[in-house]
Amino acid sequence: MNARLRIAKRAAGYFSAGDVVNLGIGIPSLCGDYAAPGVMFHTENGLVGMGPLTSGLLAVEGFCNATGMRFVPVPGACAFDSAESFGLVRSGKLAASVLGALQVAQNGDLANWAQPGRVFGMGGAMDLVNGARQVIITMELCARDGARKIVNACSYPLTGKHCVDHIVTEQCVIDVTADGLVLVELLEGLTPKDIQRQVEPKLIVSDSLKIMEI
Repeated sequence: MNARLRIAKRAAGYFSAGDVVNLGIGIPSLCGDYAAPGVMFHTENGLVGMGPLTSGLLAVEGFCNATGMRFVPVPGACAFDSAESFGLVRSGKLAASVLGALQVAQNGDLANWAQPGRVFGMGGAMDLVNGARQVIITMELCARDGARKIVNACSYPLTGKHCVDHIVTEQCVIDVTADGLVLVELLEGLTPKDIQRQVEPKLIVSDSLKIMEI
């Protein structure tokens, strides 16, 4: 299993039957393949009940997610306008929102929409990180150039403050707590020191640290 799928599978472990979950672009969009039966996926352009992505004859223009990707709705799916969709987001009824990140700070601040030389629209992320009951970040631990993505303080424009609950990477799982960042899971073969070398903040190693399931 490659790193991206490993991250998605672990993040999906936070979902339970009956949850309504929003999945962001990239690695988050892969989580649906590993979710427990009964989890419903929300797309902010107006549907709860997003099923598998599709193409060809099964790709219907009316069923596309917020990034324009076509999908098959699951039985029981419900469509509505985007205003009502964001009302749902802001109501606190989403069990979780899964997003990628450019930077996550030790206090749970999130930056995921702009960096020097690359500026994108924030989209619905600002609402999602404040409206969902849990915010789960799925990302590779470091950037492609080796830069640290878990930092003392974000240097990129913020999406939300104090909003992240869990960080799932290909090497470890970290919880954001009032006491700091807690290392709770680790890829087999690695040590807490291996992770600490790749992040800025001082990590707290959980007393119940365990090996990531892959």
